[in-house]
Amino acid sequence: MILVAGSSNLDFVVRAERIPCPGETVLGQGFRTFPGGKGANQAVASARAGGATTHFLTAMGVDNFAPTIEASLRDAGVVVHVVRSDSEPTGCAFICVSHSGENAITVAPGANSQLLPDHLPALAGFSYLLLQLEIPMATVTAYARAARQQGVTVVLNAAPAQALPPELIDNVDILVVNEGELAVVAGHPGTVADCLRHVTVPTVVVTLGARGACVRTPDEVFVQPAFPVQVMDTTAAGDTFCGVLVAALGRGDTLRRALRSASAAGAMACEKQGAQASIPQASDVGKFLAHAAEHSANSIQMLRSYCGIH
Repeated sequence: MILVAGSSNLDFVVRAERIPCPGETVLGQGFRTFPGGKGANQAVASARAGGATTHFLTAMGVDNFAPTIEASLRDAGVVVHVVRSDSEPTGCAFICVSHSGENAITVAPGANSQLLPDHLPALAGFSYLLLQLEIPMATVTAYARAARQQGVTVVLNAAPAQALPPELIDNVDILVVNEGELAVVAGHPGTVADCLRHVTVPTVVVTLGARGACVRTPDEVFVQPAFPVQVMDTTAAGDTFCGVLVAALGRGDTLRRALRSASAAGAMACEKQGAQASIPQASDVGKFLAHAAEHSANSIQMLRSYCGIH
């Protein structure tokens, strides 16, 4: 079984020609709400990927937003463990999506800030714990420490970007970051390879957007070029990647195979609007990969060069 612990938000999404600059007003062309939150998105992605039962620990308020998020999670097959907050509303995110598919996001944590160390359930039977940073750092650290002590593999998606306390780093088995987050965690500028030298987590997965991904394990460094798609909305693409990656590892796939599935699912999530609404089913990812062209040696070498891998 897989346990995801993290945030739940209701996303308020406005589509516009472009994302406004500071102090600027831009007229939008459409507005919708979607269930979201990094933790919830990753739990849905893991459940839809299949192979192992996915549980999700989160905090929500006593309001009209919570039932919408809970229904989306359960519809995806997630086993939901909700800590109910009487003092804080369910978390919200305000998202502007441009015509090119890029987004700008502001999150109001609300009840997510109420998820505490003593809310962690018994970990017997779980093989992986997937965490993010939209809940308190002290809670994330406590969960990682408890999981490591009980032999559960700890996967941390260090987003939103922030420096990590040494105790947390010491209890993470797999770190998933984008390029900007990697630089913050490493506390060092330079290429992907330069930054990786300053990160002590055994296995690090770096997502590189439209370029692909790079992985460093204790034994090797390898890359996965991105799958080209028609981008509509990049919201939850990274969360989809994380959830599918852990689900694939949970069902026994090698890291290389899991990375390929996660990369495909993350790309497919960019083709639809919304967070959880855009996360593909396992069968659709399988069909996508069955028809995907193999990446050329040249594209692999170009990505290795970009990362500074020699």
